[in-house]
Amino acid sequence: MSYQCLLLIFIGVNIFSLILVGIDKLKAIRQTYRISEKALFLSALPFSSYGFYIGMKLFHHKTKKRYFRLGSLFLMIIHTAIILYSFKSQLSFGGIFN
Repeated sequence: MSYQCLLLIFIGVNIFSLILVGIDKLKAIRQTYRISEKALFLSALPFSSYGFYIGMKLFHHKTKKRYFRLGSLFLMIIHTAIILYSFKSQLSFGGIFN
């Protein structure tokens, strides 16, 4: 699979996660049936923690819940480490990955 294809998938899942947080915020404002917290957090697992975190900040949603704040930051760190490790052959940081 090419890097361009992986990048498109990465962008897509992050946009999906961001939109999901926005939908739940809208449902919270309208006081209608909500997306479960478990489903929201699980949406951040497939490398979409960045979109999830941006959605939290953009829509001011779930920002007071400590486990959402820390969980999304933890996932972003893990995802970043995996991405950097996966692309280490493409990166040249002066011997850091050698």
